[in-house]
Amino acid sequence: MVEVIQIDECIYEIPKHGKMRVPGRIFADPSMLPHILSDKSPEQVQNVACLPGIVGHSLAMPDIHWGYGFPIGGVAAFDEQEGVISPGGVGYDINCGVRLLRTQLTEKDLLPKKEQLASRLFLDVPTGVGSKGAIPTLSQKDLQKVSTKGARWAIEQGYGEEHHLEYIEEKGCLQGADPSFVSKTAFQRGAPQLGTLGSGNHFLEVGVVTKIYDETIAEALGLFLGQVCIIIHTGSRGFGYQICEDSLAMMRKAVQKYKIWLPDPQLVCAPLSSQEAKQYFAMMACAANFAWANRQVITALAERAFSHVFKGTPKSLGIDIVYDVCHNIAKFEEHMVEGKKKRLCVHRKGATRAFPPHHPKTPERYREVGQPVLIPGDMGRYSYVLVGAEGALEKSFGSSCHGAGRLMSRHKSKKKAKEIDMFSLLANYGVVVKAKGKRTIAEEMPYAYKDVAEVVEVVERAGLSKRVARLKPHVVVKG
Repeated sequence: MVEVIQIDECIYEIPKHGKMRVPGRIFADPSMLPHILSDKSPEQVQNVACLPGIVGHSLAMPDIHWGYGFPIGGVAAFDEQEGVISPGGVGYDINCGVRLLRTQLTEKDLLPKKEQLASRLFLDVPTGVGSKGAIPTLSQKDLQKVSTKGARWAIEQGYGEEHHLEYIEEKGCLQGADPSFVSKTAFQRGAPQLGTLGSGNHFLEVGVVTKIYDETIAEALGLFLGQVCIIIHTGSRGFGYQICEDSLAMMRKAVQKYKIWLPDPQLVCAPLSSQEAKQYFAMMACAANFAWANRQVITALAERAFSHVFKGTPKSLGIDIVYDVCHNIAKFEEHMVEGKKKRLCVHRKGATRAFPPHHPKTPERYREVGQPVLIPGDMGRYSYVLVGAEGALEKSFGSSCHGAGRLMSRHKSKKKAKEIDMFSLLANYGVVVKAKGKRTIAEEMPYAYKDVAEVVEVVERAGLSKRVARLKPHVVVKG
């Protein structure tokens, strides 16, 4: 058992001991702690605290659960001069992220057309393992452009508007990408997959705003009660997965080369000043840019489906981006550490950037209220829109949770699904689901996840982010 000490209402600390360089911290409610301590994720928080150059604390959000190397829900920042970069701190699905679109449609418009819309979205947005995009298979030359331009590449091809870029984290392109480092296998895997949702916990959801917590901030984000919104949750698909796989092989050699002691071999890493670290960052940025282009194409496909069902143009239906955030990435950011401004490599794995009001990285339209934070829940209950709070920079390097967090493994979830009629259960929630097969639905059922309302309440009480609106799902498309 990992020793944890409650130091605040929603903060538990793992004291620094042994080879830990900093303490660990877990944001959680006391009621969550028994489940959190029941798996290996607190041990992973402790292990991450042993990595060279880590500053502040090894952190975990309330949706924490076991992952590869780092826990999912983990945040760690490393000094640019003394620290490391670790693929395990980013994950396999590089720049898995969430995009929220608003519309001028209301629940009254949606209800009579739910089934039709679900079918049309399922037809227009490719889903599932091995799914091919709605655009032709790309050449390696085209994929290299996607890798360096990100969402802008998709807009140049007619998938969206120039102003969309303002409302995407990093404006839809992480600088420093270099496709010359990316393997031929990664390009081959990514070539047919741009514009696809994939499988697992990826989805496209149509929901309705059922609660507003802050009218002023909601108005700034263009949200209102009864409004129809669209959530897109997907990442870099096989392209990013292969880049991670290739990077892990490189990092295993780097650990030996630089004689880095690790408490867990899954934490393979390289000094930020090394060629290996620079190469990984360049490859990771390529995958991140692919993911932003992917969500940009899917946005256009969703707009097409809405236009068909509701007989209007995206503009006349009021479809536009609220924001797009990533939650599997490492980025260089400036933060205050012990009273001094430092450039850090911040790893967020299953964690969302949550910058507070007046932060220069926040779009000007939202500068007074804070960066939007998008937290999808399970497909039966609700999702949340928040904004970064003042305490986030000091307490979590400007980070918040990214979702509900699993309570049950995919294996256990599938086993339990045999006992119930899954589609009837979701119908009772008022949700129309379209999916390639029952397997994904079984793995992603509501009972497999924590209640996202409790997770969101913790990050608000901890001062990391502030609730703005709650959305109720009506249509879910999955692989």
